[in-house]
Amino acid sequence: MPTSPSLVSEYRCFGGKLGFYKHYSQTCNGEMRFAVYQPPQAQSRRLPVLYFLSGLTCTEENFMVKAGAQRFAAEHGLILVTPDTSPRDAGIEGENDDWDFGTGAGFYVDATAQPWQAHYQMYSYVVEELPALIAEHFPVQPGRQGIFGHSMGGHGALVCALRNPERYQSVSAFAPIAAPTRCAWGQKAFGNYLGPDSEAWRAYDASELVLSAHDNRLILIDQGSADPFLNDQLLPEVFEQACAKVGQPLNLRRQPGYDHGYYFITTFVEDHIRHHAAVLLP
Repeated sequence: MPTSPSLVSEYRCFGGKLGFYKHYSQTCNGEMRFAVYQPPQAQSRRLPVLYFLSGLTCTEENFMVKAGAQRFAAEHGLILVTPDTSPRDAGIEGENDDWDFGTGAGFYVDATAQPWQAHYQMYSYVVEELPALIAEHFPVQPGRQGIFGHSMGGHGALVCALRNPERYQSVSAFAPIAAPTRCAWGQKAFGNYLGPDSEAWRAYDASELVLSAHDNRLILIDQGSADPFLNDQLLPEVFEQACAKVGQPLNLRRQPGYDHGYYFITTFVEDHIRHHAAVLLP
């Protein structure tokens, strides 16, 4: 069983409370941090839970501080959970050398290559250990879970949902790294975390997974047209073509003039909360 979380700080927010926590993770073999927003409805009953996975360089704080999602979570009665994006201070040589690999860049995979394997197990942490901890210590309905994310976290959300349709009833993403085996960010991360065999990388590529997912959930994606990473790193058209090939329901909204940052996310986060609420709420 996961160890009990320790409260780091807590704040009143839209009638509910936002808490930041730390705990020892058996999966990642070290301390991990996460944030939980409990809307006012959580005082009297268990609620559906929505996980948000953040992007490169982010922590458990970015989304909670910048996105403005708590207002809409309070309106609909959803608990929000944001994990950190990687283990930190793991003692691995070179873990802090690059902004797009190592610390802050776990890519939501289970590393199989050394020296990352002992700590960088972010896929299992997000899918298994963290939800078990949340279910034990917070008033959630474990059978009603959704997941969404941004950039690297959008990649993670799509992968977690496609690989675990029984765990996540709803899924969406902002500007996801939609075909990581075909872009420099993904190739760098996968090559180091998973080793040189690119066949093993396919298990963490949403554009590959969707081809055999047999999934009926509607996937919502927002992508800004002025995103500087659009053509080289994100490749939403690859995911779009894969979805079309197998009849996967997809609402890919190309938003004119929007870039990759949190001004973009705050503009459309209400739509994403509503997308999840429509599925998760009875």
